[in-house]
Amino acid sequence: MTDSATRINALIIDAADPERLASFWSEVLGRPVVGRTGPYVWLRREMGLGMGFQRASAPRTGKNRMHFDVTAPDPAVEQRRIETLGGRRLDEYADGGFLVMADPEGNEFCVLPDGPFELDDEGRAHYLG
Repeated sequence: MTDSATRINALIIDAADPERLASFWSEVLGRPVVGRTGPYVWLRREMGLGMGFQRASAPRTGKNRMHFDVTAPDPAVEQRRIETLGGRRLDEYADGGFLVMADPEGNEFCVLPDGPFELDDEGRAHYLG
């Protein structure tokens, strides 16, 4: 493998309401909103990675082609906290054994345990109990 100077600088999420989505993710991740420029709302950069929300005029359609995995000491407790912030669980993914959630605009993400967990031969997780 060759070394590359290319790095991911920021994750940008299209949003119908970037203020609302930035507020949600700010609470989920504990990253305050630190800036607004044109159609963008920015969260504090951490470990070199920025996170921004860009106003998009086109509605989100279809399944995400990329999603976040966030970790928590207790995914079930985190699920309840995320739901109070405006997120929701996506039960259609329950067969996979992962805790799949959606933010207020429907962007999917997984809540994983902090520690290691097993996957079976089909790629299903079993950390939810």
